[in-house]
Amino acid sequence: MRALIISGGGSKGAFAGGVAQYLMEVQGYKYDMFIGTSTGSLLISHLALNKTPKIKNVYTSVDQNSIFSNCPFFVKRVHGYDQISINHFNVFKNLIKGRKTFGESQNLKNLISDSFSPEEFEELKAGNKDIVVTVSNLSLNEVEYKSIKEYDYEDFCEWIWISCNYIPFMSLVKKNGCEYADGGFGSMAPIEEAIKRGATEIDAIILQTEVTYFNRLPSKNVFSLITNLFSFMLDRIENQNVRIGKFVAANNDAIINFYYTPTVLTTNSLIFDKIKMESWWESGYSYAKFKNEKLNQIEI
Repeated sequence: MRALIISGGGSKGAFAGGVAQYLMEVQGYKYDMFIGTSTGSLLISHLALNKTPKIKNVYTSVDQNSIFSNCPFFVKRVHGYDQISINHFNVFKNLIKGRKTFGESQNLKNLISDSFSPEEFEELKAGNKDIVVTVSNLSLNEVEYKSIKEYDYEDFCEWIWISCNYIPFMSLVKKNGCEYADGGFGSMAPIEEAIKRGATEIDAIILQTEVTYFNRLPSKNVFSLITNLFSFMLDRIENQNVRIGKFVAANNDAIINFYYTPTVLTTNSLIFDKIKMESWWESGYSYAKFKNEKLNQIEI
């Protein structure tokens, strides 16, 4: 059984889309299972439908307004780097309404249902492929994996949305009596889960560099401090997921093919820039092509 795994990574998901496009369209890989975390969960349903051009168009046209119904920060460019500063009015408005987060992401929820139709859902549910999204249950302190086979259309779209909710900047969702948030807080790269579900060969797209190449700039405000802190934590979670995945694979005779980003794409994956994301998609495609051609040369 072959599985495609796409880790969390916000706007860097565009790179993962390019890699997946090459693997499926050029290498001709057929996947029995698709597992995604956060931004990966947005991609996998469309990839399973073989509708790469459709999801590419979605990914390379979104901006902050496509994601946030109430964006808690401004984006400004300083000395060639994008930095975020607090949108005090929007944050205050959210807190006055009794929300538990600085911002809200209802627009992303609407985007998911607009781009993934009930007919497409039924096609996938009736098929042989398993599509699984990762969510973090904060109430039970557990990571949960939601398969398309187990839910109806409305519920599964909501699980996709929940998987992407990077709190405290995006919505905290209460569902089935529990509070849920971004799956990346518990499992950035769910390799172990894929093996538990029977995968014997895995293509894992990891949306960070294999080796750390940069030092973060000093925090300018509380929001940049929080994003730096969360990025640090999620990088550690992802590294741990990869190490555990390699160990489990070695003990289950499973093969893992890793696709890391070859360069640092961004230091803030909450910033959605159309031009950059279009470039990252093409970079992902080119990188996957280069890596596979190099592997073929070695085998020859």
